[in-house]
Amino acid sequence: MKRLTRSNEKLVAGVISGISNYINPEWDPTFLRLAFAVIAFFNPAFILIYFGMALIVPLEKMELRNNEATS
Repeated sequence: MKRLTRSNEKLVAGVISGISNYINPEWDPTFLRLAFAVIAFFNPAFILIYFGMALIVPLEKMELRNNEATS
């Protein structure tokens, strides 16, 4: 079962990169980061949601990521 985790490939807290990996691991998280930046510019409440998710969503474990690659 797939779990939403914060990614170790992070710029701020890894939330957007983690969401990108959850949706489709082959996508580059940069596109999702840009979309989030545009949305957050027009609705700053998304910044609070981002930091709330940074507190709630667990950090990705390296062995979990390696196991997914082999299965």
